[in-house]
Amino acid sequence: MNPLLETTDLPSFDTIAPEHAVPAVETVIAEYQALVDQLTSLGNDTWDTLIAPLEAIDAKLERAFSPVSHLHSVMDSPAWREAHEIAQDKITEFQAALGQNRALYDAYRALKAAPEYQSYARERVAVIEHALRDFELSGVALDEPMRTRFRDIARESSQLETAFEQAVMDATDAWQHPLSEAELDGIPDSERAVLAQAARDKQLDGHLLTLQQPAYHAVITYATHRELRAQAYRAYQTRASDQGPHAGQFDNAERIEKIMALRHEAAQLLGFANAAAMSLATKMAPNADRVLAFLRDLATKAKPGAKRDLEELATFAAAELGIDDLRPWDVPFASEKLRERRYALSDEELKPYFPLDAVMAGLFRIVEEAFGARIVPRADVSVWHADVQYCDVYAESGQRIAGLYLDPYARAKKRGGAWMDTCRSRFVSKHASSLPIAYLTCNFAPPTQGKPSLLTHDDVTTLFHEFGHGLHHMLTRIDARDVSGISGVEWDAVELPSQFMENFCWTRAGLDRFARHVDSGAPMPEDLFQRLLATRHFQSGLFLVRQLEFGLFDFLLHLNYAPDSGARVLETLATVRQEVAVIHPPEWQRFPMSFGHVFAGGYAAGYYSYLWAEVLSADAFAAFGDGIDAAAGRRFLNEVLCVGGSRPALESFVAFRGREPIVEPLLASYGLAD
Repeated sequence: MNPLLETTDLPSFDTIAPEHAVPAVETVIAEYQALVDQLTSLGNDTWDTLIAPLEAIDAKLERAFSPVSHLHSVMDSPAWREAHEIAQDKITEFQAALGQNRALYDAYRALKAAPEYQSYARERVAVIEHALRDFELSGVALDEPMRTRFRDIARESSQLETAFEQAVMDATDAWQHPLSEAELDGIPDSERAVLAQAARDKQLDGHLLTLQQPAYHAVITYATHRELRAQAYRAYQTRASDQGPHAGQFDNAERIEKIMALRHEAAQLLGFANAAAMSLATKMAPNADRVLAFLRDLATKAKPGAKRDLEELATFAAAELGIDDLRPWDVPFASEKLRERRYALSDEELKPYFPLDAVMAGLFRIVEEAFGARIVPRADVSVWHADVQYCDVYAESGQRIAGLYLDPYARAKKRGGAWMDTCRSRFVSKHASSLPIAYLTCNFAPPTQGKPSLLTHDDVTTLFHEFGHGLHHMLTRIDARDVSGISGVEWDAVELPSQFMENFCWTRAGLDRFARHVDSGAPMPEDLFQRLLATRHFQSGLFLVRQLEFGLFDFLLHLNYAPDSGARVLETLATVRQEVAVIHPPEWQRFPMSFGHVFAGGYAAGYYSYLWAEVLSADAFAAFGDGIDAAAGRRFLNEVLCVGGSRPALESFVAFRGREPIVEPLLASYGLAD
């Protein structure tokens, strides 16, 4: 009676408990291994006799573990932490061995050599080609003792990455600061409500500053109390490090050293010069030189504008705010004041137009108009928290094609940030089938004392971004599991749909679908829209060089790793900042120690992907003009969203746009066009 082994349409979250995780995973792994042994003993392999049964057992393992991984991220506890760690360890060990199973590798090779392979549909060819590549990247050709060492590396890396993420969560939850009335000066009522809710969540009176993003944002952006901003900045920017209020308690430095050493060793075992080269084996970018040239070319274009942005901000801060020595903890505060002065616009003026329920309804409307997909909330579904909403997704034909869980609000024991993850993947075969189900998780400010959650414009773009990933996963029409949805898509192209969707947050047509005043229901006035639009390029240079700093740091860290000198994390970061940054944080800042994308989130030597894919997304959205073009939307659906990883991303882009991508729309979106 293990709910993780049920074959229901959706997980039974109301009955799943930590003690179910390990037995379920062990059961499925045993079945999986028995199936592999059986299949590799038969020979005469075809798609239906080899790959279809493997797809079905893959889906069963996903059903067993996906809820475990998700619940560990959104309602962490010692029990879930232990269950997740043990279950993930078993899966990692099994998958590492599976990737080195030479009999299974030979079966795939035989299938590719068989006459029927020539008649396979494109998606089936892609599955087989990807599988053969992944076998090789898993060390299938290695001899002992290197084969065993490669498996050990995979297991230890997984454990370290999980520990890295847990340390960040623990460090985030460990720090808090009760706020006095004087410290609340400058913080608007809606943000004070967030801080009051943070106190209630901890069973405290008054207002509480925590390192959860909504509370931290309220203080770092609005508090006139400079020492408070500095205190908050130091606590946030030293999480899980050897500095700050919990120095050494959750320190990720040694984990990073071990993670980097293991990645480099794994790459060299497979014949790659470094982990960056190995990373590019599954990406669009052809080589490291191309990645570095791309990033540095953008830096050349962005840095002069970033310098102007900073000079303007420093001049304004000195003249208007009495801040003669602009520091990093002053930048969000001064930027908000400058934006208010220059554009007569503040987040407080915008937020009443972005109540979460209205934004979600408008987002669903845009999806239906552009892509023909209808999203319908459903109440009779088991969820893990009262704030979670489930929706069914329907095609234009009326057929139910997918599902979505939305968990919108920040709370304790929930990983920070926003993300889309896979609950279940789509596939259709003679053995089994499944609809795609997505998790969409955010950390927005929750409703406060009967008032709805009001989003900032940045929150709105974050929601649209993650929903773009969700659409990529949910709207696929590919039957082969390993290339349906986001599966099999090159990592530096997977951000295309997400960044594409952000553009609707900046158009009159897009905002008209969801920007409604929380009290009156009135649409956003044209004057307010024009002021918002004018801010699109506000400090775009500063934003872009920050992204370039992240991308270059990550890539050079993996490209230049040397065992005799170690990761040289802080030295690499300092070198990159000298090259591209215009804001230089204090020596004690330790942002890499909480950089989960790179050290725990799958973006190793791939953070550049955000900017790489933004070239694609800006060019793709240019086909829509300023409206919601149904014809362009259906082309984007058919040529990009539906095809998943069944063909190279560049081929999908060309099929949609009629040519290869150009960089000019991206430069224009940052105000950098000539």
